[in-house]
Amino acid sequence: MAFPDITPDIRAAAPELRGRLLPNADMSSLTWFRVGGPAQVLFTPADEADLAYLLANLSADVPVTVVGLGSNLIVRDGGIAGVVIRLGGKGFGEIVLEDGDRLRAGTAVPDVKVARAAADASLDGLAFYRGIPGCIGGALRMNAGAHGGETTDVLVEARGVTRAGEIVTFSHAEMGFTYRNSAAATHEIIFTSALFQGRPGDKAEIQVEMDRVTAAREAAQPIKERTGGSTFKNPPGGKAWQLIDAAGCRGLRRGGAQVSEMHCNFLINAGGATAADVEGLGEEVRRRVKEQSGFELQWEIKRIGVAA
Repeated sequence: MAFPDITPDIRAAAPELRGRLLPNADMSSLTWFRVGGPAQVLFTPADEADLAYLLANLSADVPVTVVGLGSNLIVRDGGIAGVVIRLGGKGFGEIVLEDGDRLRAGTAVPDVKVARAAADASLDGLAFYRGIPGCIGGALRMNAGAHGGETTDVLVEARGVTRAGEIVTFSHAEMGFTYRNSAAATHEIIFTSALFQGRPGDKAEIQVEMDRVTAAREAAQPIKERTGGSTFKNPPGGKAWQLIDAAGCRGLRRGGAQVSEMHCNFLINAGGATAADVEGLGEEVRRRVKEQSGFELQWEIKRIGVAA
């Protein structure tokens, strides 16, 4: 499927744009599942000011979608209409140490790099990011957490750009964090950076904790597969993987998609899967769990775009 090329219209409306615009850009190569259709336009802004400039000049009729590392994402086979924004490069990939045991990171920075930078600076409290396979932008949107830590535990403030091109800052309280969710993310905000609060620690001890997180993840999760991480949120009073296992879904297949044998809250592209295979398998898992236990699993993986 190919969308109409709207890049000339965008350049006409925003002639001073410095970032890269690509029409009908392949999105499957940008997601960990390696599935999905094209973006009508893929925009990689040069920096925050460039992002704000585009949004301020982009027609309100053009949909805007933001993606990160693609680790927790299904792009449907029909692709994504409008402008897809992917942050990257120096403009959104820097990590800076600040006074008061604080660390500021661009939202394109992988979570693991934040953990490493904090460890190198002997800052404790951020080692849990070693176990999260995404970037800081995604962590802000979903209050990402693992191994006893969550984003809400360490965030001071987040900075972003509104759909109208206004640069705004959210305090921790204004982020409205709950389990795997942020109230601020329900607004049309593209986060650009985050400020984290660490605490003085021993570098060697922090490294031991990071090694523990790494070992636990490698032992329990199919990290070498084409996957999107944890598929469903843990429902109140239950654990998603246990409910999926009890419903007989471990190893269940649909087309080229499969429920992981290693950790059944992970879906994998076992070879040749389409986005419809992956999403359809997830919906079948949800149906079987509801039928077997009464629990209704909610997607943790974000699904965007239109069906083929």
